[in-house]
Amino acid sequence: MSNHRDFPPADNTEDDDAFLERELELDRRGIELVKMEGRVFLRFSGEVRYEGLRVPYRLVPARGVLAKPSKWRKMDLLARRELIEERTTEADLARLHSETEEFVRDIAEEADDFGWSPMLFLEVLDELETSEPAEFVFQRISQRLTHAVEREQEERHAARTKESINLAEYPQSFEVASRMPRKFIALLGPTNSGKTHRAMEALAKASSGVYLAPLRLLALENYERLQAARPHGQEIKVNLITGEERRLVEGATHVASTVEMLDTKRQVEVAVIDEIQMLADRDRGAAWTTAVCGAPAATVYLVGAPEARRAIEALAERLEVPLEVHVLKRMAPLAMEPSPVRKLSNLRRGDAVIAFSRRDVLMWRDMITEKGLSVATVYGNLSPEVRRAQAERFREGQADIVVGTDALAMGLNMPIARIVMTTAVKYNGYEEEEISAALAKQIAGRAGRYGVHEEGFVAGYDDDTHAVMRSLMKEKIPPVPATGFAVAPSLEQLHRISSVTGETSLVKLLKRFVHNIDVPDGFFYPRITEEQNERAEWLDTLPLTVAEKFMLSLVPISSKVPILQSAWEHWALSLAKKKVCRLSPHPQGLFYMNLQEVEDTCRMYSAYAWLGYREPEYFPSIAEAQELAREASERVDSLLQQQNAAARKRHGGQGGKRGRVR
Repeated sequence: MSNHRDFPPADNTEDDDAFLERELELDRRGIELVKMEGRVFLRFSGEVRYEGLRVPYRLVPARGVLAKPSKWRKMDLLARRELIEERTTEADLARLHSETEEFVRDIAEEADDFGWSPMLFLEVLDELETSEPAEFVFQRISQRLTHAVEREQEERHAARTKESINLAEYPQSFEVASRMPRKFIALLGPTNSGKTHRAMEALAKASSGVYLAPLRLLALENYERLQAARPHGQEIKVNLITGEERRLVEGATHVASTVEMLDTKRQVEVAVIDEIQMLADRDRGAAWTTAVCGAPAATVYLVGAPEARRAIEALAERLEVPLEVHVLKRMAPLAMEPSPVRKLSNLRRGDAVIAFSRRDVLMWRDMITEKGLSVATVYGNLSPEVRRAQAERFREGQADIVVGTDALAMGLNMPIARIVMTTAVKYNGYEEEEISAALAKQIAGRAGRYGVHEEGFVAGYDDDTHAVMRSLMKEKIPPVPATGFAVAPSLEQLHRISSVTGETSLVKLLKRFVHNIDVPDGFFYPRITEEQNERAEWLDTLPLTVAEKFMLSLVPISSKVPILQSAWEHWALSLAKKKVCRLSPHPQGLFYMNLQEVEDTCRMYSAYAWLGYREPEYFPSIAEAQELAREASERVDSLLQQQNAAARKRHGGQGGKRGRVR
């Protein structure tokens, strides 16, 4: 017996129990009467022998708990005796011994599978001081073994994953590029330095080539630029390939595409990788790493900001590709205005007014139209077609001022005389923060288009914004890191991890890719986006293949917009059920939607087209999606024009020649 002194005797309780133990010969039968943990209980002792093992145990049987100490003290000697006799039959002893034998056998066999000694887990059967019945003790030991097995499997899977993927060998995974002689030419300079023009001239003169853009809009612009070029007196046959669109012509020698759509197996003479500083982008940088390592071109032009130079040099050295660097200067000077704008009446035709949210852009548009000016509007939620149409109006003088977000900073060539910043603070997805010097300079650089405005100007609308912009324009931009280049998982890599671990959960496969693959020196580094990981958790609840889940995790659609998230979930569920999901026009029609609803509907149609190109069997309405997206884009553009015209009409705006607003 143990811990008797924890419960002081009442009416000679201790003597009574000792008398009962002797009289009932409990000790000889391997039975103890114990008081602890607020219970009076019986504990049986014995030994199990299994394949050379001798496993002693001291366990509480299923009916071993007799009473609480307070109740036990109130029971007379006869009642105690009867209760003990009832709970210590030979059947009770035999049942516990049989259960323990079975448990020992199960633990021994499972431990043996991993080369462990079963006694690592079974020795506690003779050591535990607890009032818990054997059933719960067995559960705890089984859990301990399960956790040990999981840890062992985790270590084995981690080791196998590390053996299966070595990022030091990442460049060799691009069979065509890694085996052909390549040359890098870096054209680095600020906005309006002519770097893209120079690269596109070389691409147009080449017998074959590919242009890789960060945006669909840029891919479209340079697709048309290549179509219009006549370097040898003949037109160039060009394909446009983006995630959501394919314009293919027979015998095409050139391709304009978004960077993620690079064909790493089609060898060409020249490749142009635009906005190379995007190597450092948190979510999309991996696409630029892929392009630099995998572009199968004899000459690869790396076009972008000067701060990418160190990163380009490091990549060229690692890839053993000769590098030629050209640093270009801005062709039209850029200067800060001496003072902020302060009043709407101080805006000038040819200004670009920058805000950082759709709501603020539309608010500033309305305030400016109230002054009698026509406004072109550009922000991220608009389709490339609408952005381009709005920019064209400004370019042709049909709009006096363009109001936009930092979407203006990349891809739209407009005759902007002055950039006016309404704020220098932007929401980064988590909180409001001051914009970086790199973004400030990229936006500001849109002012002063060479050949249109000989000088560009930058101003803040208010005193604080003006002061911040003045400071940011003087700030030196930190270089793009020369190591830790992002590598996103490919389906082939996930299948490789799955084959060595047996895992089919996308969340687990992505986790293994990030945490377990071999990253010898950190030069290349595995990365996934937070949104992809969140989607993977939900996709793992559906009966989908790894390939299907991976593809769905990459659909370019915002999970923050309810209508788009709902559409994405519907598509995923349809694919899980292997149901054909056809697209039909919105039942209400575009004319009954407000601007936001039409914008979101347009994005939904584009996302469906993206999905259709990858799973045409289940999402066959690709042509319909593109036509509906075009109609939605036209409706958005029309609504923007209507709102602009209505505001000007209300306030008697006439527009006029370019100059200061009176």
